[in-house]
Amino acid sequence: MAPRKAKTQKEEVQVQLGPQVRDGENVFGVAHIYASFNDTFVHVTDLSGRETIARVTGGMKVKADRDEASPYAAMLAAQDVAEKCKTLGITALHIKLRATGGNKTKTPGPGAQSALRALARSSMKIGRIEDVTPIPSDSTRRKGGRRGRRL
Repeated sequence: MAPRKAKTQKEEVQVQLGPQVRDGENVFGVAHIYASFNDTFVHVTDLSGRETIARVTGGMKVKADRDEASPYAAMLAAQDVAEKCKTLGITALHIKLRATGGNKTKTPGPGAQSALRALARSSMKIGRIEDVTPIPSDSTRRKGGRRGRRL
């Protein structure tokens, strides 16, 4: 028979997620807030935009379909995202705010302001705020026909 192997003590290694930083130094991420009139997306990536850190929508937070775009659902989504960011060591966010755009409305939906406010209130530092709504230089034909939408 083969000799028994002695049990070796495994050292517990402290696993730290996110980048190594000194105290008082901000680690930035980018919060892409897409606020349409049907839903609000709060999507945090790293600075390059390639790696998703957290993505929560208003529809994931409320039961009724009509409440997906509401300011309350956007606030809950933003609080969720901020919590996830803190666990990964991200302390500050640049904001990219987007409406539907294109040949549709260029106005952000009702959840945009409350999502941004919730991120600021959850002790995340806010860097730059930028509007990245796609605005066409020349667009395809808009919905509604020749005489427009008649009310």
